[in-house]
Amino acid sequence: MPKGPYKATWESVKENYKTPEWFLDGKFGIFIHYGVYTVAAYASEWYPRHMYSNGGVQKWHVEHFGGPVDKIGYKDLIPLFKMEKFNAQEWADLFKEAGAKYVVPTAEHHDGFAMYDSKLTKWDAKDMGPMIDFIGELATAVRKDGLKFGVSNHRMEHWDFMYPQLKTKSDLFDPAYADFYGPPQLPPVRKPATNGEEVIEDQNKAPQSQAFLEEWLARCQELVDKYKPDMFWFDNGVNSRSLDSVKLRFAAYYYNSANKWGKAVSISTKSDAYLAGSIKDFERQGRAPKGLTDFVWQVDDPIGEKFGYVEGMKLTNAATVIRRLVENVSKNGNLMLNISPKSDGTIPQEQKEILLGVGKWLKVNGDGIYGTRAWDKYGEESLRFTTKGNNLYAISLKWPTAPIIVRSLPLSKGKVSKVSLLGYAKELKFMQDVNGLTVTFPDEKIGDYAYTLKIEGVELH
Repeated sequence: MPKGPYKATWESVKENYKTPEWFLDGKFGIFIHYGVYTVAAYASEWYPRHMYSNGGVQKWHVEHFGGPVDKIGYKDLIPLFKMEKFNAQEWADLFKEAGAKYVVPTAEHHDGFAMYDSKLTKWDAKDMGPMIDFIGELATAVRKDGLKFGVSNHRMEHWDFMYPQLKTKSDLFDPAYADFYGPPQLPPVRKPATNGEEVIEDQNKAPQSQAFLEEWLARCQELVDKYKPDMFWFDNGVNSRSLDSVKLRFAAYYYNSANKWGKAVSISTKSDAYLAGSIKDFERQGRAPKGLTDFVWQVDDPIGEKFGYVEGMKLTNAATVIRRLVENVSKNGNLMLNISPKSDGTIPQEQKEILLGVGKWLKVNGDGIYGTRAWDKYGEESLRFTTKGNNLYAISLKWPTAPIIVRSLPLSKGKVSKVSLLGYAKELKFMQDVNGLTVTFPDEKIGDYAYTLKIEGVELH
């Protein structure tokens, strides 16, 4: 344990932790699901589980890879995962152009394959498959472009993720691959033991062993030491209170390490996994808070219908991403948009165009997003509010065809001195009275998506 102010207790973490300013200012991040599962590009990023437990996916696997899952298992997809077109700097430049301020790729997903150069396992992208330290190369490129870099780690889910529901012969229980497929390493149903030992009928409910938890901690510590991440993101697997002890040991290790580096960093988790010292994350926009919160948070939301790349996946569009970003920022949250690269290391053109569309909007409207804070109300009708200093930003989610009234700004709130529209050179006509601030937009539409008014001279707090 590195020396520092953090102890492995909730009280210590709560006392010492502060949300990084870069997160409060950055607002928009990129999440990346990328791994061996993209070789199949079928079903979802849960392909390794489904191929052993879902009859339809297993049938597809046999048809496309030429054999049953006891002969051609998930491990056999690793040599096909080549990343031959991967260019870390091209990715980083795209994220910067998209207006993102932080990037969080998956260092290890539920499948147990490490996307970095690990000394704790041979099942990693540096020693197998592409022979590339994906996390290391991307970290260097992202930081070169001035963005913050984090990692997501889903290893806790690996405890029982690969466990099949179908009674199908597979390579999962071959001891030769136990260090990859992991526990449980027992068939679904065992015959009663003769020596009186307890029989586990359903390994899905088996608690993680102490050995597994120690190895989980060691892998997390390795990522901290090797890549010095600005954010360390965990999925739902760490939510249980029974895991608090090892989670706190990690928090103290990470935060004390960051204290030594002189960096402001944060863990990010879902639900109440961490009772302190974490940025709360909500999976998908539909689970985001519906109103203004007194805590900061983020949404991880996919650019398509899945997180990992799937052939023919349906995508969202730039307008929707922008709307979700505006909604979140007005309510004290961030948006971390997940992208889905292909197995060969390319980001599909359709996804690039969405990112560039968001970036184009942020180039004009970013002043109302970056570095802002939530106001005492998040919005009214089609307007969403953010603040910076004594400036209030009112972002209209649609282009008004008539003068709009900002009812939250009557004269009693202070006299407005100036109103401008970001991206439009002239000042706007406005009138303020007891009913609010009436603003007349230009006759000609400016831009394609949301439209940001900058309102100056109001005493906001």
